[in-house]
Order: sequence, then C-alpha cells, then structure tokens
Amino acid sequence: MEDDLFSTIGNGTQIESKVTNTFQKNFVQVQNILDQNKLLINEINQNHESKIPVNLSRNVGLIRELNNNIRRVVDLYGDLSNSFAKSMDASSEGESASAAPTKSDGRGGQKRIRSNG
Repeated sequence: MEDDLFSTIGNGTQIESKVTNTFQKNFVQVQNILDQNKLLINEINQNHESKIPVNLSRNVGLIRELNNNIRRVVDLYGDLSNSFAKSMDASSEGESASAAPTKSDGRGGQKRIRSNG
C-alpha cells in the first residue's frame, strides 16, 4: 500500500525513486527512534516507581536522551516535509510546461482554462 501511495501522488504524478527512498529511509529511522523511546519510557517509569535514589538520578539522563530522540523525530519529519514539498514543486513544474492555455482573470493574474473532458 505504501508503494502505491508513493508512486501516485498528485494526479498520478510519479515521484522519483530518490524521493521515495528518502521517505522510506526516514520512516524507518523514525520508527526505530520511536521504538527506542518506548523502551526509555518504560525504564523511566520503572525507575520512578522504585523510588530508589540511584534510579531516580539515572532518570535525568534517560529523560535527556528521550528529549534528544524527540528532537531527531521532529527533524526527520521536517526533512520529509521538505522533500515532499520539493517533489511536488518539481512535479507541478513539469505539469505547468504542458498546462492548458491561460487567460487573464482581470486582476493582473492568470486563470487556467478548463477543458471539458
């Protein structure tokens, strides 16, 4: 299903394999980080419930690691968003080269003429 999503986005426009590979790579990285975060959260909770001073002080480092992981996930999603936007820009540039004729809309802009069919 994911392959279908990435191969036909935006009116059947095919995204280049480089962009698709970037998406897949980033999604795998995000999932790995989220899996690691789950383990960190479990350990933090266990340490907190134990109320043992050494475990509680260890939580400081674990929470820092968790925060850093969350930052990495945000960065990866930002990269995904940028890659997607760039691919859509490139896709629409290809479409505009073969776009339908335009006419003035009376406001200084151009208006696309729709074809019936």
